[in-house]
Amino acid sequence: MAWFSLILAGLFEAFGVTMMNQLRVSRNWQSVLLLILGFGSSLLLLGYSLRFLPMGTAYAIWTGMGVVGGTVIGMLRYGESKDWKRMAFIGMVLGAAVGLKLIT
Repeated sequence: MAWFSLILAGLFEAFGVTMMNQLRVSRNWQSVLLLILGFGSSLLLLGYSLRFLPMGTAYAIWTGMGVVGGTVIGMLRYGESKDWKRMAFIGMVLGAAVGLKLIT
């Protein structure tokens, strides 16, 4: 259950980052509310996960999911660069997260 909540926390983190960009594009109360809900849910789920998982592993995976999710959403939704170098570094982040899971 801790890993499931950590994965949800990472997804909400990526959603919160997306809402930060959406707020930059159009300032309205819906964007602000979604931003607060995204990051708030993310932190609550991360806090729950930290009861059962090592802090370093949980935090690394949570931030990694936020980085990868935000980058991928930026590429798909906002037309950011899809350069092979960016994809290679995303792969490294994902590989590190899998490695942490395997040794924990």
